[in-house]
Amino acid sequence: MALLIVVIIYLVIILATSQSCQAPDDFVAATSPGHIMIGGLFAIHEKMLSSEEHPRRPQIQKCVGFEISVFLQTLAMIHSIETINNSTLLSGVKLGYEIYDTCTEVTVAMAATLRFLSKFNCSRETVAFQCDYSSYVPRVKAVIGAGYSEITMAVSRMLNLQLMPQVSYESTAEILSDKMRFPSFLRTVPSDFYQTKAMAHLIQKSGWNWIGIITTDDDYGRLALDTFAIQAAANNVCIAFKEVFPAVLSANTIEVRINQTLEKIIAETQLLDVLKNVTFTNGRNSFHFDTHGDLNTGYDVVLWKEIDGHMTIVKMAEYDLQNDVFIITNQETKNEFWKLKQILSKCSKECSPGQMKKTTGSQHICCYECVSCPENHYSNQTDMDRCLLCNNKTHWAPVRSAMCFEKEVEYLNWNDSLAILLVALSLLGITLVLAIGIIFTRNLNTPVVKSSGGLMVCYVILLCHFLNFASTGFFIGEPQDFTCKTRQTLFGVSFTLCVSCILMKSLKILLAFSFDPKLQNFLKCLYKPVPIVLTCTGIQVVICTLWLIFAEPAVEENISLPRIIILECEEGSILAFGTMLGYIAILAFICFIIAFKGRKLPENYNEAKFITFGMLIYFIAWITFIPVYATTFGKYLPAVEIIVILISNYGILCCTFFPKCYVILYKQETNTKSAFLKMIYSYSSHSADSLAMSHVSMDSINDNITMTNPSLGDKSAALQKDKDLQEQTLAHICRENSANVSKTLPRKRISSI
Repeated sequence: MALLIVVIIYLVIILATSQSCQAPDDFVAATSPGHIMIGGLFAIHEKMLSSEEHPRRPQIQKCVGFEISVFLQTLAMIHSIETINNSTLLSGVKLGYEIYDTCTEVTVAMAATLRFLSKFNCSRETVAFQCDYSSYVPRVKAVIGAGYSEITMAVSRMLNLQLMPQVSYESTAEILSDKMRFPSFLRTVPSDFYQTKAMAHLIQKSGWNWIGIITTDDDYGRLALDTFAIQAAANNVCIAFKEVFPAVLSANTIEVRINQTLEKIIAETQLLDVLKNVTFTNGRNSFHFDTHGDLNTGYDVVLWKEIDGHMTIVKMAEYDLQNDVFIITNQETKNEFWKLKQILSKCSKECSPGQMKKTTGSQHICCYECVSCPENHYSNQTDMDRCLLCNNKTHWAPVRSAMCFEKEVEYLNWNDSLAILLVALSLLGITLVLAIGIIFTRNLNTPVVKSSGGLMVCYVILLCHFLNFASTGFFIGEPQDFTCKTRQTLFGVSFTLCVSCILMKSLKILLAFSFDPKLQNFLKCLYKPVPIVLTCTGIQVVICTLWLIFAEPAVEENISLPRIIILECEEGSILAFGTMLGYIAILAFICFIIAFKGRKLPENYNEAKFITFGMLIYFIAWITFIPVYATTFGKYLPAVEIIVILISNYGILCCTFFPKCYVILYKQETNTKSAFLKMIYSYSSHSADSLAMSHVSMDSINDNITMTNPSLGDKSAALQKDKDLQEQTLAHICRENSANVSKTLPRKRISSI
C-alpha cells in the first residue's frame, strides 16, 4: 500500500510539470519493471499545447488540461497489476507496466506505440524492420487502451504489425469490429452499432420521428453519426439537423474496471487467442469477447432530469444488446418511459388506419401527408407507407378502409322474385301439358285427335314440352357442374325432338292435301316419319355429346364486379352453344316453310296455319334473345334464357294444341265424321280450279277416316250410316270435279288427315 502511495505522488509530480520531455524516460507517465510488461495508453491530459501556431520541430510538446477521471483509470490498472503480483495467481512471475499519457492526441499515442514495439532487452530503443515478426520479442506483450476510438484505430494499425493484443476500455467505433482491419483488437465495451441501435429503438419506442443529432468532430463521432443515421432510417426516424462539435468538448468517458484473470502465462504468439476465449465475471454477470472482439455487455439508459434546479441523472432501464430489448426494473421507470411518449417530436401527424403516407416536397420521409386508401386497398396500422391490396377474387374494400370485406356471392336464387315468377310460369306450362294430354286421351277416336297424328305423336310432342318447361329449373339456384351440363343438353335435345315431330306433321298435312303430281311424288319419297325424327334428333344428340366431351360447361366465379362474385355456368364453348341453337333454328325454318305452304287447307282440321304462327313466335323470341343475352350481365343472365325458352315453348304449345282443344271442348258438333266430310266437300268445291283429287285418293281418305275397331259390334249400325253418307259425299265430289279428275292419274294416298 505504501508503494502505491509513492507511485501516486510520483505521478502527480510528473504530470504537474509543464516542461517538454527531453528523454524517453521523461515521456513515460508510470512504469514498473517485471518479467512480462503490459503497456497502457490513457488520455490523462485533455490536449497537447504547442508554443507556436505551426510546429517547426518534430518534438512532443507539453500537455495541459488534467483529467481526474482518466487518472483514476490509470490507477485502477496499476492497482490491478499489483494485486495480481501480490497473489499466488502467477507464482514466480511478476507483471510490469509502462503507462503513457496520450494527451488525447494521436501523435503522442503513436510515439508511445513505437516504444512498445521496440525490441526487448535492447540497449537502444529501436524497432527493427523484418518481413516476419514471429520470433520478434517486443518490449511489452499487450497494450491496454486507448480511450478514444480515433487514437485506438491509429495505434491498432501499428500493433497489427506484430499482432500484439490490444484491449480497449472505451473505444466503441463500429469499424473496430472489422477483424480484417484490426485483427488483434479487443474491447470491454460494446460496439457503437449496438449503442446507436439502442438509441434508435428508444426513440422509436417513445413515438418520436423528428430529432436532431450532436456529435464530435473526430473519427468516433463521424462513424457513430453514420451508424446512427442508418439505424434511425430503419426505424422510420428522421434527422432534422446535425451539429458537429470539436472533439475537445466531448464528455468524460465512462469508468470501466477491468477484472481479468490469467490462469497461466503462455507464449506471446498465443496470447491473442487466449484473450479472445477468456471469460470473467463481476459477481453477477458473465462476460466474454465475441468473434468481433466486442464484449457481450449492454448499456444503462439514463435520463437527465432537472430537480429543484439541479441536473440529476436517473437510470431508467438496461439495454440488452443480445436480445435488442430494454429491461425495466420497477414501476417508476415505466412511468418515466410513459412520460417520454407524451413528448411530441414528429414532423407530421400520424396517419390512421385506412390511410397511407404520401411524401411531400421535403427531403425527409418523416414529413408527409395522409391520403385515403383507394378502393380495394386497405391499411390496418398507423403510418403505413402504402396501402395493401385486397384479394380481388374474394374480397373488396371501400375508400379509406382499414380491412377487406368478403365479397357477396350472387346467383339466381330460388327466393328471388323473378325466379319465383319464372318457376310459376314453368309449372303452369307443365299443368297445361298434363291437361292437354288428358283431353286428348279422353277424345282418342275423334277426327281432331286423329288428324293430329294420333295419340302417340301427341304424347311425344307433349313430353318434349314437359321437358322444356322442366329444363328451366336447372337455370335457377346455385350452379353446380351437373346442372350446368344438364340444362342446355336437356333443352336442346327435347326441343329438337319437338320440332322434328312438328316437321313430320307439316309434311303429312301437305302430302294429304297436295294434288300436284310432282310435289306429291317428292313428298312420298321424303315422308319417312320415324327415320327422319330419329335422324334429326340424333344429330342434336351428337352435337351435345361432342360439346360435353371437348368443352363441357362448368361453374365459374365471375369476379369482374368490385363487390360481388357472380356464380354462373360458363358454357365452355360459344361455338358449341351457337351450333346447338342454330341447328334447332334450321329445323324450325324448314318446318315454317312447309307449314306456310299448307296454311289454306281446311280450317277446322288444319294445323299448318297455327304451326306457322308457332314458328314465327319461336323466331321472334330467339332473334331477340341474341342481343339481350350478349348485353346482359350478372345473376339475371340465366333468366333471359329461361324467358326465351318459356316464350318459344308456350308459343308452339298454344298454336299446336289450343285450337284443337277448343274444338274438342266447345265445338263438339264439328268434331264428327259427318262434319269432317262436309268440310272436305266444301274445301274441294272451292279449290276445283287448283286441285284434282282422284277416286283412289278419296277412297284412301275415306278408309282412314272411317277406320274403327271391328270388335265394337254395338257401333256397326252407326258406322254403316256414316259410310253411306261418305259414299254420297264422295259421289257428289266426283261429279263436281269430273273434269279435273280425268286429268290426273289414279294414285293411292299414303296418309290420312
